[in-house]
Amino acid sequence: MTQPTLKTLGELKKSGYQPRSVKQELRDNLIAKLRSKEEVFPGIYGYEETVIPDLQRAILAGHHINMLGLRGQAKTRIARLLVGLLDEYIPVVEGSELNDDPLQPLSVFARNLIEEKGDDTPISWLHRDERYTEKLATPDVSVADLIGDADPIKAATLKLPYSDERVIHFGLIPRAHRGIFVINELPDLQARIQVSLFNILQEGDIQIRGFKVRLPLDIQFVFTANPEDYTNRGSIVTPLKDRIDAQIITHYPKSIEIGKRITKQEARIKEEQRGLVTTNEIVHDLVEQVAIEARGSEYVDAKSGVSARLTISAYEQVIAAAERRALINGEKNTYVRIADFIGAVPAVTGKVELVYEGEQEGAGIVAEKLMGKALRTQFLNYFPDPEKTKKQKDKPNPYKAIQDWFGSRTIDLLHDASDEDYRKVLDVVPGLQDLVQQSVPSELSKENRHFWMEFALHGMAEHSLISRNRLTAGAQFKDLLSSMFTMPNFGDDDDDDEDYQSSRKRKRR
Repeated sequence: MTQPTLKTLGELKKSGYQPRSVKQELRDNLIAKLRSKEEVFPGIYGYEETVIPDLQRAILAGHHINMLGLRGQAKTRIARLLVGLLDEYIPVVEGSELNDDPLQPLSVFARNLIEEKGDDTPISWLHRDERYTEKLATPDVSVADLIGDADPIKAATLKLPYSDERVIHFGLIPRAHRGIFVINELPDLQARIQVSLFNILQEGDIQIRGFKVRLPLDIQFVFTANPEDYTNRGSIVTPLKDRIDAQIITHYPKSIEIGKRITKQEARIKEEQRGLVTTNEIVHDLVEQVAIEARGSEYVDAKSGVSARLTISAYEQVIAAAERRALINGEKNTYVRIADFIGAVPAVTGKVELVYEGEQEGAGIVAEKLMGKALRTQFLNYFPDPEKTKKQKDKPNPYKAIQDWFGSRTIDLLHDASDEDYRKVLDVVPGLQDLVQQSVPSELSKENRHFWMEFALHGMAEHSLISRNRLTAGAQFKDLLSSMFTMPNFGDDDDDDEDYQSSRKRKRR
């Protein structure tokens, strides 16, 4: 739709324009989209049967909305998508601060202008993107910021007494008239500031420093809140909660597939990276599995949640690690490695809130454990379960040849090794290529064969078939027995690793 060309109040009246409230506008446009089977909230995955129906019901009912959920659950993104349900353009009295409807003027400025010029009153057209206002609730937010205050400079300039409504400097909420106003992290707003919202939500008016001003504001309010905030940092005062009509509870992706769709959509992978680095679905699975492991970990605070930003940042770092290696080695292209996945530890350490036990372990060690568990879980989706193979006496053990070879040998897989050196190291291990060909024949190609071989080694280490020790520049694989006299296994949850960590703590003391 192009911007309408009507320029005066008289032309607007002749066009047959009729004012609508913002809630009616949202409702009518939602009904039209539902009837035409059009996607209402594009790019939002995993909420098709939960959050989105609740949200649509709230809009149809004309309710103010509170999106309640842990961090990284697309609450703000959904609020911003509501703009798509507004009319593309609406008429406003030209020059008005409060987006006055020409047929229902609200401010003194608009009323006086219409009284003076009548049908010649100039109008302008406001795009829907300009009708969205968002404010992050912080402790320093004041009533003046949100509602408004008397402006002594305006009073002096216009030579008006403080009793005149025209000396008011309106805050964010009145300026959002005829639009959507979002307050993020509502519990962080001080209680006395929350109280100032009571009248706006229930009666639709505002009060400023004793001014006898009643502005029947037309606003769709959307709030976001984290349930953790109710007990830790602040709370939503009870009368305000009572005035918010609909509270919609969000959640994390309920499957790896949904998580992958979100990560692929949100990850900022540059075109030069796509041309340089070849990746696969297994890496996506591993990244999503880390978030799943973190949400169930005894080291991570479940009340804080594990944001979808963890998987997005981790995947970006995996690609960046592969890109860096290719640049260092002067290679025009490279295939992603498990070592690149392990290199994404910094993306995990900053995205999880640890409980006391996790703090004792240290953020880096917890991140490594989570990545180790992700490798362990995903390994079983492609390779034989080591526990079951031990019990099968009638079938040969597919891991035995590899274990026997490591009985007297060691290999080092360095993070920055060139593709040629990387392949040479993996090709040395007898039985490794056979294991991969037998386990994942449908997934195997010449390009990704060594990725699967590396994955097999890491998976065997996680299942205690061989040992993997962390080096400064990579990982060392060796016999499990010999490793007991040296270093702990990366991401290993065995008692040996716990003893090692305990001894380290005693030495620090």
